[in-house]
Amino acid sequence: MKILVIDVGGSHVKCVSTDHKTPVRFESGPKMTPEQMVENVLKITKGWKFDAVSMGYPGVVRRGRVVREPENLGPCWVGFDFQAAFGLPVKVINDAAMQALGGYEGGKMLFLGLGTGLGSAFIVDGVIAAMELGHLPYTDGQTYEDYLGELGREKMGNKKWRRMVEDVVKGFRKALLPDYVVLGGGNIAHLKRLPPHTRRGDNAFAFLGGFRLWERKDQNAPGKVQIDWTVADEGDWHEPVTNPSPVETAN
Repeated sequence: MKILVIDVGGSHVKCVSTDHKTPVRFESGPKMTPEQMVENVLKITKGWKFDAVSMGYPGVVRRGRVVREPENLGPCWVGFDFQAAFGLPVKVINDAAMQALGGYEGGKMLFLGLGTGLGSAFIVDGVIAAMELGHLPYTDGQTYEDYLGELGREKMGNKKWRRMVEDVVKGFRKALLPDYVVLGGGNIAHLKRLPPHTRRGDNAFAFLGGFRLWERKDQNAPGKVQIDWTVADEGDWHEPVTNPSPVETAN
């Protein structure tokens, strides 16, 4: 089975496939609708061959369906039929959860995506749950995302933003007790060093996570890892990752 993986972000939409490992992209932004997203995806992947689609969505997904409009995109995402739009089987998952799945190495992992907003996901012994930690109140009437997202970084400057990242990671570690924290998202490039007990993620993990969504049915899909996992409150896949072997990331 050949898979198209779509990583929908607040600034860009990126795509790879089983046969095309170098990402192609286009700009998204606060006015992009799902119809426009699908149209542009099909345009930039013209000529590609794929049998199914994985899509990471920057918002709340339950049982493979978008149930809340995104914070940083246009309207009409809730209820949109992606399978009909692409004419192929489609699995939709929260974008942070998809990237977390790609970087998961067992145990209890907290993933924080430092991007346009603040993505988050938690995996415990293979059970993966997308979270909305970024929308929790933090201080002065602002949320964690207001401080750690792109607008917060631009407003505070990199030096203060880095200290804020370290403080927030420390707080989440105390509250959630993960074995390790993975920091992903485009803004990790602005970190000079990682906070204690964290690992650096990679945006390519989002693509690997998208391939992994279909591995139960196609063990020859990219990733080269036998995966059993469960998506809590997000889908009907019933599977716990145990002792995964080394993986390949999409370049």
